[in-house]
Amino acid sequence: MTGVTIHLDEARWQEHLATVLADTPALVPVVKGHGYGFGLVRLAAESRRIGVDTIAVGMASEVGVVSGPFSGDVVVLQPYEPADNLARTLTKDPHVLTTVSRLDDLRGLAAQGHRPRVLVEVQTSMRRHGLLPEELGQAAALLDDVTFEGWSIHLPLRQESRDEEAGRLARAAVGARPGTLWLSHLPADHVRRLGEELGVPVRARVGTRLWLGDAKGRAVTATVLDVHPVRKGERAGYRGRVVPGAGWVVVVAGGTSHGVGLEAPTSASTWRQRATALATGSLGAAGRALSPFTLDGRKRWFLEPPHMQSSQVFLPAGATPPAVGDEVPVELRLTIATPDAVIMGPTRG
Repeated sequence: MTGVTIHLDEARWQEHLATVLADTPALVPVVKGHGYGFGLVRLAAESRRIGVDTIAVGMASEVGVVSGPFSGDVVVLQPYEPADNLARTLTKDPHVLTTVSRLDDLRGLAAQGHRPRVLVEVQTSMRRHGLLPEELGQAAALLDDVTFEGWSIHLPLRQESRDEEAGRLARAAVGARPGTLWLSHLPADHVRRLGEELGVPVRARVGTRLWLGDAKGRAVTATVLDVHPVRKGERAGYRGRVVPGAGWVVVVAGGTSHGVGLEAPTSASTWRQRATALATGSLGAAGRALSPFTLDGRKRWFLEPPHMQSSQVFLPAGATPPAVGDEVPVELRLTIATPDAVIMGPTRG
């Protein structure tokens, strides 16, 4: 296979999935977007294999993709929007749970008469979606006219105040109307403890920790497409850049369409992280960027920004160049990367 490939140790991956399943109360796998690099269909099929009764997708349009390999219930995490025709249609599907984050939308669903299955989202300090605590009483008054499936609480990642916030919002929600708590970004033991404290069922939604939690069980490689010797002062690339010295221009599969060169912003919450971001930005401003490709044991510099489906990387003289067709390691963040293939088998580096 020519391109960017995830080599996944299937037995080890499935052992990891089983461990998370055993540790997590009423696990709800999150199966959304590009499927964490593995694809929605594969993750839906794995969810069926491990025996969960419910998965969560990001958008209404993803329900149809996962409903073939997975026949259980599907939560749509994106809040209900009445103008979305597909979202309105899915409220009549007995296997779909619709998330509602606004009182007016809840009123509209309550007035439909067919009692759609509804999760009511509570706004957290993320300030993304959800009802404010003072609105929960008004929401509770509408719940007899829908099939109320519980309260959705999507917490921020920061840990210092997350547990306190989870408890405060869960108590407010259950105080307005007892119901199942659907929680994201809360450790399994905290989810369990909160359910026991409030005497209600709990569901733990898990995405990254489930699908990508065992990094040593996989490797990502890219195929070498061409290798060209160059001399100091010669030019190469779309922009005709002067190569930094004698060596080789190595053309490697993997470009912006795969997620190469793309980076999800980080919080840079420590001084060290900020210094690293500043140094990286300065190098970028100077036209230098370290690639995620490892050639002859080290990550090497991009010759220029990655192309759509390939990248040009400079390998200096003194290193050992790869051969065309070799596979070299590439470090990608799979939450934003799209490989060409996933191969089940022993990992390769």
